[in-house]
Formats: sequence, C-alpha cells, structure tokens
Amino acid sequence: MHALWKAAVLIAATSLVQAASAACYLVYAPDNTVVYRSLQPPVDLSMPLHATMPLVAPGGHLVFALEPTGCELEIHKLDTLHSMVQPAPSKVRPARVARTHRGA
Repeated sequence: MHALWKAAVLIAATSLVQAASAACYLVYAPDNTVVYRSLQPPVDLSMPLHATMPLVAPGGHLVFALEPTGCELEIHKLDTLHSMVQPAPSKVRPARVARTHRGA
C-alpha cells in the first residue's frame, strides 16, 4: 500500500512538471492583433522581457498562459509587425539659423 501511494505521488508530480512546461505564448501588435502564437517562446526567457521584446516585436506585448489550448494553430507574423512600426522621430534638433541684422 505504501508503494502504491508513492507511485501516485510520483505520477502526480510528473504531470505537474509537464503542465508547467507546456505554455502558449502570444505576442500582440500595438493594435492588439495576434502576430505570434506558439508553444515555443518568441524570445530568450533567460533574459529580461523588457530587453528582448522590443527587438522582436517593437510596440507589442507578450502574454503567456500555462494552458496550451488554442496554440495548435501557430501564427508567425513578427516580420509584418516590424514593417508596421514607423521609425521614431529623430531627436536631433535642426541647426540654428543665423540671425540677420535688422536695418538701423
């Protein structure tokens, strides 16, 4: 009986580990359309998300769920997100125009 209980605990622990590893990753564009959906993360999760997400999906945001339901149909449109984002305006100020002397 004790061995049966240990086996049940081992099976339960194994199923929890598998559930934690099966996640659904979604990336939303700035207009809230889904541009990425997969069981594979779009970025390196060992790095901070605020450092990696702007490189992969400028202006987008990442949402992930532990339940993989809905990720059967993958979407990979991150390239279109890069083409949708307009470059930020330059922060360089124009050169100063020399003042002309007014007639005296």
